Amino acid sequence: MRNINLDLRVIRTKESIRHALVELINEKGFKAITVKDITTRANINRGTFYAHYQDKFDLMTKCEEEIMFDMSKLTKQSYPSVIAALETDPQTLIPFSFTVTLFEYLEINSGFMKAVLGPKGDLTFQTRLKDFMWETLYGNNPNAFVKEENLLVPGQYLASYMGAAIIGIIQRWLEDGTKESPQEMARILTTITVHGPYFAAGLKK
Repeated sequence: MRNINLDLRVIRTKESIRHALVELINEKGFKAITVKDITTRANINRGTFYAHYQDKFDLMTKCEEEIMFDMSKLTKQSYPSVIAALETDPQTLIPFSFTVTLFEYLEINSGFMKAVLGPKGDLTFQTRLKDFMWETLYGNNPNAFVKEENLLVPGQYLASYMGAAIIGIIQRWLEDGTKESPQEMARILTTITVHGPYFAAGLKK
């Protein structure tokens, strides 16, 4: 019982620290935040903070790594269904289950994602997300959705274009307060991704 209570206390402490980090990023930006700001906002002492993190950068890195781990796990779980959908109808406008699941996850973590992807957040996280998309969609791994030998343009340019587009859509959705449902956002992203921006704009039938 003691270990369970200890684990729950650690979980609550980390949640308080993460919540404080998000609030402070929105208020003053990550660069201006100090460990003292975080401990004061989270109502903990510095010793408690340093028991879990080396500094604010370590805190940010660990929070981001948790997000990346979860997204990677979602991708691996959804890979078979996505491939099956593409093989059945490559032009389908039906949102892939993975895309819906991704937006559901982003919605749950919208506070942190909005803060870290916003102008006051961590710009390096966008680069890490793009790298993740490269490895997931086009990388040289058995679970990549697109095989390099099938590409019609250099892979790095396609990955850069797609990464920037997807992150841009996510940022816009988060900034607008996630008004659309994950299902609607999955439909929007699928429409643009499968048929392209000209089709989505009504300029190409």
